[in-house]
Amino acid sequence: MVGRDVLAHQLFTGISRQHLSCLVEELSGPWQAVVEGRRHKARGGGRKREAGAGARHRLVFVDRLVATLIHLRHDLPHSVLALLFGVDRSTATRAIGEIRGLLAERGCAVPDRPGIRLRTLADVFAYAQAEGVELRLDATEVQVRRPTAGRGGRRAFVSGKKKRNTMKATVVADRHGRTLWAGNPRPGRMHDATAIRGEGVDELFRRFPEVHVLLDKGYPGLRRDHPGQAITPPRKANKICPPEIHAAQERARHHHSSRRIPVEHALADHKRWKQLTRWTHRRSTLPDTYLAIAGIVSDRNTVA
Repeated sequence: MVGRDVLAHQLFTGISRQHLSCLVEELSGPWQAVVEGRRHKARGGGRKREAGAGARHRLVFVDRLVATLIHLRHDLPHSVLALLFGVDRSTATRAIGEIRGLLAERGCAVPDRPGIRLRTLADVFAYAQAEGVELRLDATEVQVRRPTAGRGGRRAFVSGKKKRNTMKATVVADRHGRTLWAGNPRPGRMHDATAIRGEGVDELFRRFPEVHVLLDKGYPGLRRDHPGQAITPPRKANKICPPEIHAAQERARHHHSSRRIPVEHALADHKRWKQLTRWTHRRSTLPDTYLAIAGIVSDRNTVA
């Protein structure tokens, strides 16, 4: 076993002690509600003893949260975490599954609005229109293991860009590179525009006509359907155009790239967590993992 103060250090968890204390205060209540709900279902009724009676948790809530953060940050195996905390591997596995789900449900923090969190793309569009925020949107891919041979939908994960098995997540950021929303990862074969259309972005553009979103060249269909709102870089000039036209086009493309680059910085912040550099676990748990990490990264807007 290693000292709890050492394991809670920022080098292990990836967050400051102040941030960790805020997470403990925020999630302790929901976690206790989940535990009591599971116990109520198991015994088929209300408590028969006073609160606090019975066996104690071998892994208290703070240790469960720290173990989950270490797992997300460094991708340590459950057996190693169990050894560090002096518990059985199954205990560590169950604890990580519980806390990861709670972290995924938090959503993303809003700059200068402590206590308010954005959980859906509609929340982001409403916030952007109310505050006059220009959004940046882009997709990123996480490499995953190849599905078992003979299983249906095996080709759906083969990315045409990466030439490997991936899952694709869509992220929205503001002009400072602060994460405002992250969508559930989709199979890597799906096009970027198809993935965001599946989140209902077309209807949101109609509902919030004052929202502007900067995109890369992979979203020409959104620019066509929502001119003035979905902004992509200008197309390259024809080869027969005069040199001054080519120069003007390059300046315009460079200007657009400079305005859109903060979302790339947001994606880089996510990829600093080792689990998102290459996913080696079950694909069904990747969505919760990505949402949990995106929410933690967004907290730096409101937590030192």
